[in-house]
Amino acid sequence: MKTLDKIPTGKIERASQLVKTGIKVGGNYVAYYGEKIVNPTLNRDKLNENNAEDIYDGLKNLKGSALKVAQMLSMDKSIMPQAYVDKFSLSQFSVPPLSAPLVRKTFKKYLGKYPEEIYDSFTPDAMNAASIGQVHKATKDGKNFAVKIQYPGVADSISSDLALVKPFAIRMFNIKGKDSDKYFKEVEDKLLEETDYVLELKQSIDVSEWCSNIQNLRFPKYYPEYSSEKILTMEWIQGEHLSEFTSHNTDRIKGDKIGQAMWDFYMYQMHYLKQVHADPHPGNFLIDNQNNLVAIDFGCIKQVPEEFYVPYFELAKPEIINNPELFNAKLYELEILRLDDSKEEIVYFTKIFYDLLSLFTKPFHGAFFDFSDEDFFGKIAQMGEDFAKDSQLRKMNGNRGSKHFLYINRTFFGLYNLLHDLKARIDTKSFEKYIS
Repeated sequence: MKTLDKIPTGKIERASQLVKTGIKVGGNYVAYYGEKIVNPTLNRDKLNENNAEDIYDGLKNLKGSALKVAQMLSMDKSIMPQAYVDKFSLSQFSVPPLSAPLVRKTFKKYLGKYPEEIYDSFTPDAMNAASIGQVHKATKDGKNFAVKIQYPGVADSISSDLALVKPFAIRMFNIKGKDSDKYFKEVEDKLLEETDYVLELKQSIDVSEWCSNIQNLRFPKYYPEYSSEKILTMEWIQGEHLSEFTSHNTDRIKGDKIGQAMWDFYMYQMHYLKQVHADPHPGNFLIDNQNNLVAIDFGCIKQVPEEFYVPYFELAKPEIINNPELFNAKLYELEILRLDDSKEEIVYFTKIFYDLLSLFTKPFHGAFFDFSDEDFFGKIAQMGEDFAKDSQLRKMNGNRGSKHFLYINRTFFGLYNLLHDLKARIDTKSFEKYIS
């Protein structure tokens, strides 16, 4: 794979790269509509493939928050065309890595030594490369290590990257009003946290200790003495990325075992720790040779404040959803309905969120849920398509919900998709034994 000797870090450099990508995408549309005149039956599959290819090629050399956005979008299988999901999912663990000289330079700057001075052996080529950092394999005193190295300039470019995408996001999600800044600030703060490897080291050690009793769940050991703000060293655990495992697994018992560990892990965090690993994509989980789930990345941890937690999970209860007065009160508590809403907006968004929550909270309505249920995921996909086509929705004020929805909803959406990939049948109350 081609390696990178330099990553654009300046605002103008990065903006220029995005403009070039935009020009390519524009050209794809011109070609598509030209062919459409000759062949009216032409569908958008080829257009989607070309656009996904060009957008990904532009973002993968920028890395950082620009590529992180692609990674987040790849989790949204029910809304995005498959061509985008397939291409953007590469950002989870397979992008062009830094060159060996740039890796050595990073070590010297942040640990004061070159990698060969710290470890007995160190692979010059990255084993995996993602949006914020890449992983190398090393050995020392007979132990195998995974060494994560952050790309240069990632933290410095986050604010400027978000400023570039903000106008498009406002238009895409129909966000209006001054308080839209709270959503962008939430994303910026979380992305900045992900670039702080000192914080990630602490979070990794804490979560692995707190969740150590959960059955069929493993964590690597971490090594502070070989870590810094841009380098993180942990135990190397041999295994497959979750997406690789699900691509060939046909054993439902294995899928159930791994899925149950994942569900218990997330529910224990959410209901007991009141904080959660908010980046559930396949690149952050391995399956070892004993079919245990291995959680390997804790850069994105979302705290769940009590004032959000209580009404959020009350809305998962059918007796609340189906009581109009209580349901309405919870929508105001969670800022889904606003005091300045018109009567039309109140009626419209109450109906939308009733339909959405009645469907999306089904896994919480009983003691068992089968995440292989194609009907459930088909309805979620259909709802996404309906929202995308809803002309009335585009006329409404899109500022809906507490800022905490951004990462909590992302967490559950990602979790559901991973469990669906595993075709896992889940005991939804199993996590309670770890709390008691």
